[in-house]
Amino acid sequence: MADQQNKQASSLQLGLIYPTAAGIDVGSMNMMVSYPNTDGLQTVKEYGAFTTDLHELAGDLKKAAVTHVAMEATGVYWMSVYEVLEQYGLKVTLVNARHYKNVDGQKTDVKDCQWLQQLHAHGLLRSSHIATDQYRELRTYTHERSLLQKNKSDTLNRIHKVLTQMNIKLQHVISDIEGIIGMQIIERIAAGVNTPQLLLEGLPIEKLKANREMLEQSLNGIFKSYYVTVLQNHLTAYRFYKQQMLQYEVEIEKLLQKLLPPQHQASPVSVKKTKVRKNQYHFNLKEYLHKIVGVDLTAIDGMDENSVLSIIAVTGLNMNKWPTADHFTSWLNLSARPKKSGGKTIGHQKRFTNNTATQAFRMAAQTMWQQKGVLGHLYRRLAYTKGSKKAIKAVARRLAVIFYHMVQRQTAYDPKIIALDEAKLKERKIARLKKEAEKLGCTINLQVA
Repeated sequence: MADQQNKQASSLQLGLIYPTAAGIDVGSMNMMVSYPNTDGLQTVKEYGAFTTDLHELAGDLKKAAVTHVAMEATGVYWMSVYEVLEQYGLKVTLVNARHYKNVDGQKTDVKDCQWLQQLHAHGLLRSSHIATDQYRELRTYTHERSLLQKNKSDTLNRIHKVLTQMNIKLQHVISDIEGIIGMQIIERIAAGVNTPQLLLEGLPIEKLKANREMLEQSLNGIFKSYYVTVLQNHLTAYRFYKQQMLQYEVEIEKLLQKLLPPQHQASPVSVKKTKVRKNQYHFNLKEYLHKIVGVDLTAIDGMDENSVLSIIAVTGLNMNKWPTADHFTSWLNLSARPKKSGGKTIGHQKRFTNNTATQAFRMAAQTMWQQKGVLGHLYRRLAYTKGSKKAIKAVARRLAVIFYHMVQRQTAYDPKIIALDEAKLKERKIARLKKEAEKLGCTINLQVA
């Protein structure tokens, strides 16, 4: 009996999955590291945050035969540490702080680095998704370009404000002030031209919906010198942001050329023939993405080239990191996490994320209200019954599942596969009508029309 109890007690002990694991508490100017030496003794050592210190840290870990390292995702401080450790061939696990700090009162007498090491040695930590180096570079470029795009839009709003202060109503007369004719007029105002006739001279205003008389009235404003000075400065900032976006586009295209599969390296990507719309890329991004991914992801309703590029810059193309589509949607925070008690669902957890891929899927789902396809029908039905917020999340999840399977299986988009079962929808409607009738004490006799 005693032997059986001892066997049960030993079976409950946690085994060491990574006996040579280390834990790093990342800081802005110092790193606390806990790792086992070759003699088996535990070592807790402090390192600086300079590049030479990081190389010293990685060298000491290699000398101690450490193979796995766990560290917390602290702001952007972890990135340089990750880069250096990756160079030395160490298997780095980036951990969400909420995943290892939820055990109350268990680490009061140890440092964070020791607690990380202990949990990682027993295999209790889940690694965050980190894309390969090329996709991290792509994500950096696309992120910076999106920031410049936002700054450009903010500057354009300031230009609108100055024009309003000058009582110029051009932005209310033409549909897009950022178009060619609109920007030419603003350039002339900033150059000191203050006569409506001169502002419109030589411009192809016949392409605009507004007639010449209305345009001249909209340009009859208050041309004070300090308003013109402010407008000049805003235009300088606008041109700067636009030029910076173009420079990032050049780097993005160079990187996409490197990401092309070997069979497409020799054949050049064709020049973009369609007109470049506002905030769109000036090169043929759709063809690049089609060749890199292997399938046309822009065929999915609501997904354009910019959305697809933003998503693969975060996720990469190796879908094997997520065993199933459910794992993928859970990582994107697009799947519901029910809270259960006593075998019943009492609510759902509310989770928030700044994941760029998640935002891209949600933005694509938000455009479904005007789509005529199957997903558009699904969005309108859910928005009517459950509200727009739940409809956006549900359709975004559906888009993520389609994206996952298309990349994983290399299959083309087929709307028939995701078509709603009309027979099941009809049965649900009939069941709902019967239930409402029973509440009112009535019965429904169905007859085929």
